[in-house]
Amino acid sequence: MTDIRFTRTDARLGTFAVRDVDPLADAVTLHRWVTHPKAPFWLMQGASLTDVEREYMSIAASAHHDAYVGLHEGVPSFLVERYDPAHVELKGLYPAKDGDIGMHFLVDPAPADGPLHGFTRAVLTTVMAFLFADERIRRVVVEPDVRNTAVHALNEAVGFEVVEKIAKPEKEALLSVCTRASFQAAAAATQGGAR
Repeated sequence: MTDIRFTRTDARLGTFAVRDVDPLADAVTLHRWVTHPKAPFWLMQGASLTDVEREYMSIAASAHHDAYVGLHEGVPSFLVERYDPAHVELKGLYPAKDGDIGMHFLVDPAPADGPLHGFTRAVLTTVMAFLFADERIRRVVVEPDVRNTAVHALNEAVGFEVVEKIAKPEKEALLSVCTRASFQAAAAATQGGAR
C-alpha cells in the first residue's frame, strides 16, 4: 500500500487521509465509483475495468496530473485528482497563473454504511486542505458541469467563486477559483458555527 501523503481530523467525523492511487490495486474500487449511476459527471459511466486501469496508469505516468485515494477512518472513501490547468483540462481555456492547481473529487457514491451527514463537505474540506498544504499553491481551479448544482453549492461553501461559464469539448462548465484566503475564511466560519 502506498504511503499516506496527508491527514486531517474532522471534529465530528474523524480521520481523513490521502494516498496515491495504485492503478492496479485500486482499479476495482475506482471502477465501482466512477461507473456508478450517481457519478454521471465523472464521464466514465460505460468504462470497463481495463479502461479504468488504463486511465489511472496514464495519470500516474503524467507530469501534470496526479490521482489519490482518500480514506475515512482507514477505509477508501473518495477519489481526488490534481492537475496543472496550464497543461491539462483547462489548457487554453482560461489565463492560468503561477500557483494555480486544478482539482476533481468524487465521493464513494454507495458507501457500505450508508451516507453520513456532512460527509461530502468534510471530504471537500480535506481535499482543499491537502492541496493548500503545498505552499506553492495559491489558487484551486475547478470546472464542474453547469448542471451539477450540488457541487456548485459545496464549492461555494468552501470558498470558491464562479469566474465564468466555459465551453469544454465534453461539457459546459462553471470555471471557479478558490484562493487560500477564501478557503481559510470559509473554514473559520464553519468552525465558528456558521454552517
